[in-house]
Amino acid sequence: MTRIVSLVNLSPADATRIRDVAERVDLVEAGGYFEGEYGATWPSPTIQRYVRGHGQGSRAERDAILADAEIILGGFPYPLDLKSRAPALRWFHQTPAGASNLRTGDLWGSELLVTTSRGLGETTAIAEYTIAAMLYFTRTFDTAIADAHAGHFEYRSYAPQAVETKTICVIGAGGIGREVARLSKALGMCVVGTRRSASGPLDDFDQIETPGALHSLLAQSDVVAVCCQWTPETTNLLNSSAFAAMRPGAIMINVARGEIVDEAALLEALDQGQLRGAALDVYVGEFERLPPNSLWQHPRVLITPHTSGMTDRSRRRSTQLFCENLVHYLDGRPLANTVDWDQGY
Repeated sequence: MTRIVSLVNLSPADATRIRDVAERVDLVEAGGYFEGEYGATWPSPTIQRYVRGHGQGSRAERDAILADAEIILGGFPYPLDLKSRAPALRWFHQTPAGASNLRTGDLWGSELLVTTSRGLGETTAIAEYTIAAMLYFTRTFDTAIADAHAGHFEYRSYAPQAVETKTICVIGAGGIGREVARLSKALGMCVVGTRRSASGPLDDFDQIETPGALHSLLAQSDVVAVCCQWTPETTNLLNSSAFAAMRPGAIMINVARGEIVDEAALLEALDQGQLRGAALDVYVGEFERLPPNSLWQHPRVLITPHTSGMTDRSRRRSTQLFCENLVHYLDGRPLANTVDWDQGY
């Protein structure tokens, strides 16, 4: 038998779907069992947001659950010492799309197969957030909010802009980036962007380049949407020189990871008037602390607590991918979305 341990709560339909992949699948549902451990190993903002229960069983009982697990289906947070406690583990799949949350655990850089749900999350919801954030600043809703707090209208402060015919630069033309491009194109925008390999055109992109051409794309862009993975190469990708390269009055929206943006350089660009505004669904250290007041209270910054993927419906396909990969795993074939430790995702 191939024992699978799920550390996430599964719906009855998803549990049945996994069990139906093959008769030799033994699924152990342990969603919520480990939540009591996380308080000692994860920062309080992570616990407050993502942990709902107090866990179940003793440490010995939880170790026994992991002892024979060949495959583990996990979410966020997860046991940071998972690899050392699961000696039979060969494959870990996580329901989140990014891999950066694995950096602090003992899975990172290991010889184990690790897969993510990259490209299969709520990409449309995140793209809608990007469009909403762009309109928030182009239609000067930030000014309207400031006037409401002040109790009077500064009529001459309103300078709405049209987005039709404007240019948006999508950094990272993956699943989210392509959906941002689709919605932007529907608004009549010119869409340019970057991806690791620029071979061949992409639907809804007027121009696609490798990351080396980023600054030339920034110079022609009115809106910049950060949709790429966080890797050593993309850490502080948007720094002082990148902001200086942007068209004056540009809008920057980050729906990827906070570490991709140099926040000190961002503040400087805002204060110098280089940027019209910035919308951040992520910020540096978001799982450890609240955002710095210098950003959070800035009149031209909108910060949300990583909610761009939230919606009133679920279109996540992580279980679908897991089941497809499970078939491949049982057949000895390569798995989709395997993390490349050197690339960082």
